[in-house]
Amino acid sequence: MPHDAGARRRNGTGLGILLALVCAAALFTALPDDDREGGGTCTARTFASWTAEKRITDEFARYGDDAARDDDWTGGDGTHSVRLPDGRLLWLFSDTYLGRVYAPPNPVGESYAWRDVSTPLVRNSAVVMSESGRLERTLPAPVFPDPAPQQWRWPVAARVEPRSPGSLDQVVRVLLWTRTAGQAPWIYGVPTATEVATLSLPDLRVEGITTVLDQRSVADPARRVLFGTTAVDEGDWTYVFGGDDAQATSRPASKAYVARVPRGGLADPGAWEYWDGERWTVRAVPRPVLGDGQRTGVGSAFSVLRDDGTYVLFTMASGAAGLTTVTSYWACSPTGPWHGPTRSFDPHLPDGEVAAYNPQVHTELSDDERVVLSYDVNWLEATGTSAQANLSRNVSLYRPRFVTLRLGSAL
Repeated sequence: MPHDAGARRRNGTGLGILLALVCAAALFTALPDDDREGGGTCTARTFASWTAEKRITDEFARYGDDAARDDDWTGGDGTHSVRLPDGRLLWLFSDTYLGRVYAPPNPVGESYAWRDVSTPLVRNSAVVMSESGRLERTLPAPVFPDPAPQQWRWPVAARVEPRSPGSLDQVVRVLLWTRTAGQAPWIYGVPTATEVATLSLPDLRVEGITTVLDQRSVADPARRVLFGTTAVDEGDWTYVFGGDDAQATSRPASKAYVARVPRGGLADPGAWEYWDGERWTVRAVPRPVLGDGQRTGVGSAFSVLRDDGTYVLFTMASGAAGLTTVTSYWACSPTGPWHGPTRSFDPHLPDGEVAAYNPQVHTELSDDERVVLSYDVNWLEATGTSAQANLSRNVSLYRPRFVTLRLGSAL
């Protein structure tokens, strides 16, 4: 049965270090009189109800638990997807466990499929799903090599584009976040650059990687912006959203930013324009479109879709609810103003000291009646060693879950 959007909130446990992608969203925002670019012509939108999307969740469980394989995906986060021209669906992940999974019971006698605690983690991976919805194979991982020692790449949003303007030859463009190992509070890496990788079709081979926005010259890492958590195509433009890394500092909420590029031009750094608070400019000095760093804001990984002329943004909620609760904003333009948060919901979480994060819309699986959204799950612990032990004794914990949303009026 669908769950009403006003369903009871869970009490957040708040144990351990919050995950890198779990941070505050908004508490309240006054609605301005009109909207930049949108002209106040759209309607307030959010989700009206939600229900668990068991079929897709179960397919990742089936594939991850396949004990016949010893070098494929068994769990990961940072879930993104893109539909390929031949109908296949390419799933992109950030930190990923490969290796063999063993049937239950686990070494402590629990009825969970498990992996050896020494199984290494790779920084990114990709899994191919057939047009019929069956996961078939994992690409050799990592797909995107480390750019330098102590640096790594996390894939985010992706698009199929012409190889060059007007070309009939298509490629996959994958936005990448480059991060550099750092000390506390940057335990998940210091934001370094936004890049775009080009994958060939149909064989999905990496042809090259281009830097779009290098942030190393920004002295304060908390002010560095990485783009690509989500992208929306509209008219002649692809709007690419990004965020800063407030969760690593004292600010309770990250800020959202937006850039745009002519459709088909993601791999051309000179084609990118950034919203500077008043206009689009090629100067890479973006200003936030959502978030004051205190009362309002987003997690560094959030998702945006366009529905009947309205942009709808999904992110984790504020405070302790950011461990369990997905909330939403809406706007008539990608540059805002963004209204909300509106409704929130608590997706299912497995037992244990776990958190939900990185809500991502998958338009390839959505239609006019429903929106498919994934969220990632991870263990909350103060040390990576203890977290890895818990993720290894129960491999189902570190995998995406899916829900179906029905959109409606936010008023």
